[in-house]
Amino acid sequence: TVTETPNLVNVAFRSSLDKMVLVLNGVLQAKCPQDTHTLYNAHPVYRETAGQLLAIPNKVIGPAGLLYVQQREFAATVPHDKNVNIIGSDDASTCIIVVVRHSGSGAVALAHLDGSGIDEAVCTMVQRVQELALGYPEGRIELQMVGGYTDAHHFSEELFYSIMTAFHKQPVEIDLTLACLGQLNSTIRGGIPWPIIYGIGVNIKTGEIFPATFPEKGPEESLRCARFLTGVPQVLDIYDCSLGLLRIGPFNYKPLRGVDLWLEQSDEFILQHLSTSPEVEPPHFVMQIRATLKYIQDNPFPAVTVFRDNRPHYFRRDEHSGIWIPVGF
Repeated sequence: TVTETPNLVNVAFRSSLDKMVLVLNGVLQAKCPQDTHTLYNAHPVYRETAGQLLAIPNKVIGPAGLLYVQQREFAATVPHDKNVNIIGSDDASTCIIVVVRHSGSGAVALAHLDGSGIDEAVCTMVQRVQELALGYPEGRIELQMVGGYTDAHHFSEELFYSIMTAFHKQPVEIDLTLACLGQLNSTIRGGIPWPIIYGIGVNIKTGEIFPATFPEKGPEESLRCARFLTGVPQVLDIYDCSLGLLRIGPFNYKPLRGVDLWLEQSDEFILQHLSTSPEVEPPHFVMQIRATLKYIQDNPFPAVTVFRDNRPHYFRRDEHSGIWIPVGF
């Protein structure tokens, strides 16, 4: 998980809330679980469902038919979307990947959350799934959470609590059906905890969730990564399923002070200073960060050089190759 430079992940403040709409193991809850230990001790069924996910072999997913969600992004779609087969995200170490799904319609939203913009993102995800489920009277809104691990700084636990409290505020019952988090998503390697699952895919036709990695994270991976590396807090909605368009921007970020110096540093320095979990990052982490820093160096003012006339970058699925191709920019 990338940390914005130079600050670490922003974590929402804990607040006591007087209303609970979260359903755990079929029972409406009076209060939010404080941490994953509390959740698993009170509701052992989540250990079982997490174990079932962990038993599924990891799938390597290619770009055809994929809607890839970067850190600090979300996307929503429906089972009959002819442009998307799988929606997914990976490279979550201390981050948590959140899936909101309507069991009747199959409408689904997926977000990769790191601590910034959580309340607004959760609210928008729930609203989007409700809109996409209109006309389906039967069904519940289900919540599935995967990621995080027992990291030394407890980033994952704080993030879990922030996400739970955000769902806690929603004006609709939300049924937590999967929580593969923290201790259950941790293994010991070389004497330190590591995440077991770094990413998931969702089959939008069936709703099946499975561990996944995505070698291609485009389009415009470096531009999208630049948002969170420079500290832009919003969680962006990147997809319009009614038009079949992937939409990037428009957004701006401030020029990154010292970007030339960052690019001169060793791989180890970049790893130690720009990750929330340097010991457990995937092998391509530093290469991805270098590419993003170079992009920021080349485009210090994206509002001027990237999003001319304040226009988003749109991509449409190519019917033959199945990959996203640019439209009109």
